[in-house]
Amino acid sequence: MEIDLLDVIAEVKAAFERYEKALVTNEVAVLGELFRNDPRTLRYGIGENLYGYEAISGFRAARSPVGLNRRTAKTVISSYGRDTAVASTLFYRDTAPGKVGRQMQTWIRFPEGWRVVAAHVSIIDESKET
Repeated sequence: MEIDLLDVIAEVKAAFERYEKALVTNEVAVLGELFRNDPRTLRYGIGENLYGYEAISGFRAARSPVGLNRRTAKTVISSYGRDTAVASTLFYRDTAPGKVGRQMQTWIRFPEGWRVVAAHVSIIDESKET
């Protein structure tokens, strides 16, 4: 298996950046597009466990668009073959001083493009960051 193919990483980076922009601007349609529409897709959030695309899209539709701005750091994208990648990043919000968010996404290439099939978001005290 070929790991960290530069062209694959570039593709996933573009998808990840599109996701990030949609997240902070609350573009719900784009967020929905970038998650795999499948009952096996899951997202573990800060305060919720979402199983299936319908639960994820319902959460996005009900979420407040206030306070979504954030900045990311230490983003790492690794590819495994031509069709699988993992994107990991830290994020910081001015509304949560002293906290650092962590986000991981598993991306798979489907005929319709790169889609997230699993995601995990959590927050810890910034002092615990290493």
